[in-house]
Amino acid sequence: MSEKENQVGDFLQLVTFKLGGEEFGVEIFKVHEIIRMLQITQVPNAPDFVHGVINLRGKVVPIISLRRRFSFEVAEGGDQNLRIIVVELNQVTVGFIVDSVSEVLKISPDIVEPPPAVLAGVASDHITGVAKLEDRLVILLDLGQLLSAPEKEELVAKAA
Repeated sequence: MSEKENQVGDFLQLVTFKLGGEEFGVEIFKVHEIIRMLQITQVPNAPDFVHGVINLRGKVVPIISLRRRFSFEVAEGGDQNLRIIVVELNQVTVGFIVDSVSEVLKISPDIVEPPPAVLAGVASDHITGVAKLEDRLVILLDLGQLLSAPEKEELVAKAA
């Protein structure tokens, strides 16, 4: 995690969200917006974790299911709480579907530990750290590391 980008004063600012009963956080400065679930158009022959594309104010944006990407069980039922976190990854706008967005946290960098070597369901290169709050842990993600360079190129090609 780039401390310069993410620090305001002596604090880190994170957008936290739920996924499969766990809480994750991403740098607030990388989040363009958070939107309610929209109608998603499926794209033929897309990777399993690519849910499809949406039209976001005239721009075609690929949508990735974080549940599928992390091999979490796909939730059954309605999607009234589902949100799409829209970010830009190397000049590519991408949306990530999460179960719900929790809050914006300001935390001290002192409570963030480096990621453990092995975390079930998530490769450690996606994880920048683990924040130890009084009542819970928040896994900090680098959404830019969730996709390999070929996957990013494929997303751009499919969305075009």
